[in-house]
Amino acid sequence: MRVEDNFVIDSTNNFHQKALQWAAQFDEVAYLHSNGHSDQWSAFDCLIAVKATSSYTSTSGNTLQDVQKFIDDYPDTYIPGFFSYDLKNEIEELETHHDDPLGFPLAYFFVPAVTIKTIGNTVWITAENPAQIYQTILDFTWQTGSVGFDGQIQTRWSKAEYMLAFNKMQDHIQRGDIYEVNLCQEFYADQVNLNPVAAFEKLNSISPTPFAAFFKFNKKYILSASPERFLAKRNQQLISQPIKGTAKRGKTVEEDQKIVQGMLNSTKEIAENVMIVDLVRNDLTKSAVPKSVKADRLFEIQTFKLVHQMISTITCEIDEKVADVEVIKNTFPAGSMTGAPKIAAMQICDQVEATRRSLYAGSIGYFGPEGDFDFNVVIRTILYNAQSKYLSFQTGGAITVQANAEDEYQECLLKANGMLQVLDIHIQ
Repeated sequence: MRVEDNFVIDSTNNFHQKALQWAAQFDEVAYLHSNGHSDQWSAFDCLIAVKATSSYTSTSGNTLQDVQKFIDDYPDTYIPGFFSYDLKNEIEELETHHDDPLGFPLAYFFVPAVTIKTIGNTVWITAENPAQIYQTILDFTWQTGSVGFDGQIQTRWSKAEYMLAFNKMQDHIQRGDIYEVNLCQEFYADQVNLNPVAAFEKLNSISPTPFAAFFKFNKKYILSASPERFLAKRNQQLISQPIKGTAKRGKTVEEDQKIVQGMLNSTKEIAENVMIVDLVRNDLTKSAVPKSVKADRLFEIQTFKLVHQMISTITCEIDEKVADVEVIKNTFPAGSMTGAPKIAAMQICDQVEATRRSLYAGSIGYFGPEGDFDFNVVIRTILYNAQSKYLSFQTGGAITVQANAEDEYQECLLKANGMLQVLDIHIQ
């Protein structure tokens, strides 16, 4: 029988690092870390869930209904998992013809035997033997391991091929098929080894973000430094915080301030953000109490270790007749990763992009015991299949009629920077 107990942790004993390395011994692991970032909707600093007592892997064409049934069967626990971007093909009449070298399912969720939640210096452990687990983690020998990457990252497109794809997207915009689109490209490596825990620790050190995640299942690994919340539910409120607008950090405080002011004065950045805010408002309307959708925090600049981001917040009151998974269906995938109009943008991305997105641009998170949930957007994320030894990450950026191809290409490299540093790779 699982029970919950709480303990006070000492900030000097590296509890989170020890807990990650302890957790990584299990076959199923979800480690969701806010890295000290918090807002009014934050539920914890860190959530760790290990060892599936039950799990769901999408194998049918009814993924969302199956996920709803799965979470309904286990109402009193955290259920971590993910939705792949390609789930869009079930939600809308869309197809993806690219190969699938990663082999991630459309969705995966599990019920953990052990859940560890930290808030400040208190840790809550839910398990058969919380005190024993707490002591085991405290006694765990934490060591910084080698990333162990032994391959060479390749780009799916050359720079010239990216420029060609960019021009195709602008042709669609000029014709009026779409007015904004997120064009993505893949960085990948075949037949490589990786120490996923060490790689995540390095990524999380290089780029500590509010929605970081280490996820492990069936010899597949997700190493995420996502700064973006896709969708959260808190009581009867839904919250979405799309990012649209990215700039590099300055070398000095003065340079940082100048860059931030430049973002706020940029008609291009503001226009991109407004388009996505309108898209998200429209998506949320399908799940909302009438007239409750609000976009009252617009164009906020949040500064992270590697980049500045322009983030807007859209909220609404959820219609009580709409089930949790129906809410996700009404908003998935994140509008910041598609474009507008949404369905047309996704269709065009499938035609123009060279790679299946798989879990990239999808979402990792959890359904909680109180009926809440919180999911990120899978960006700044390394995906690794240890069985096939295939490693992949993708980056993208919004293209509008005002966009410049060279600038967008450089933005893709900027967003790849943290992951390339982890693997000790430099790309011109």
